Amino acid sequence: MLGGAGLVFGAAAPAQAAETSYKTECIPPSISGLDPVQGTTIAAITAPATAKVGDTVNVTWKFIQGASKNPDVLDLGENTVQPTGTLKTAGAQTGELAMSGPRENPAIPKNSPMKLSTMTGKLKLTKPGEVKLTPDKYNINVSKPMSTDTKCSPTEAVNPGTVIKVLESAGGTGGSGGAIGGIPGTSTGGSSSSGGSSTGSSGSSSSGSSSSGGSSGGDSGQSDFTGKEVEVPYSCKTPIGDKSATSPVQINAKKDGGNFGLTVKFKKSVMDSPADIPKDSVKPSMEVKLGGSDKGTVHVEGPTNKEAIKSGDPIEIPDLTGTYKPGADGKSTLSPGVLTVKALGTTTTCTPNKAPVSLELDTSKQEGGASGGGGTGSAGGGGSTATGGAGGGLAETGASNDAALRALGLAAGTVILLGGAVFTFLPKARRAVSRR
Repeated sequence: MLGGAGLVFGAAAPAQAAETSYKTECIPPSISGLDPVQGTTIAAITAPATAKVGDTVNVTWKFIQGASKNPDVLDLGENTVQPTGTLKTAGAQTGELAMSGPRENPAIPKNSPMKLSTMTGKLKLTKPGEVKLTPDKYNINVSKPMSTDTKCSPTEAVNPGTVIKVLESAGGTGGSGGAIGGIPGTSTGGSSSSGGSSTGSSGSSSSGSSSSGGSSGGDSGQSDFTGKEVEVPYSCKTPIGDKSATSPVQINAKKDGGNFGLTVKFKKSVMDSPADIPKDSVKPSMEVKLGGSDKGTVHVEGPTNKEAIKSGDPIEIPDLTGTYKPGADGKSTLSPGVLTVKALGTTTTCTPNKAPVSLELDTSKQEGGASGGGGTGSAGGGGSTATGGAGGGLAETGASNDAALRALGLAAGTVILLGGAVFTFLPKARRAVSRR
């Protein structure tokens, strides 16, 4: 990045610094669901006291105080925060000066003041007279766990930070030119706004299920069994609080000897990506709940995302697969349990408010099968194990017990006011994603 030592031509006088403070509103990433923050920005603006027309001068913006803190959610690592902003020029020369700081910061603990680097910009002086420099809006980009922005703007008139007295050059007035210096090659990072970002207040809709599921698998020679599509209302625990989401889910089975290969399908997306998501970043899994003759859960999982996901695009949960080894003779039911998604080091879980049956199977007890297990998340003592979901380098996420089933995690990263991102739960009316 350009910047550093001040570049002053001609008869520019030594730099002067002045502080100004102003009330500021900071808008967190829309996907966070957090309210705007009201605070005070204190900025020290440095520029030469005098210079000549035609000179290009270096201007700096030092943050004495940012308008908001790092929320009590996640510690920010070193060199993950980058500020960019705008200075307004007024008086003899009007316009806007783009400012940018390096991505340099110490570690910033939760619930502590933000540490923002000093921003710089270069201003070409085009007219004689006094040029007033006033700090205006600024943006704070956090690069990890994923790129998001917090946008801060004044909520009151701001006093100039400093004034440059511009003198006539020896050869007369300087030539025309833009008043905006700017620093090339800088970036504010990924946009945090997504078309579908919402707090997801909907969700507790009726399950739309009946007491029985789809096809029943007996000894008729049938090997493929299609479950019923059921609406599942989830109550979700996220890093930013409780959320709700409803999704159609279907459980299908393919018989293999006395066992069944399971495939769980989510028919609609219930979330949009809050930012660009790299490939192999999101890993889903579910604990399918057994009922009827059998008891326990069956662990199924899906692969990580094979392609990068663009900001605003729907996040679709891939097919989840695993093997069900029956632990009882009779008719056993399978219901969507709780699905976990691990993403970028975070986990969000959602538990169904109701467990509608999607599939009923005629089962024969298998050695080491599920029935009577201790609810270990692997269908009772490891009788049913996952076979699907090729790895993406992320940790496994099984449930600890039936009472605390790991669930439909829709987190792409831990939300913080000035960085990170969480997948947004969309109200039912906005889930206009076509079925596969």
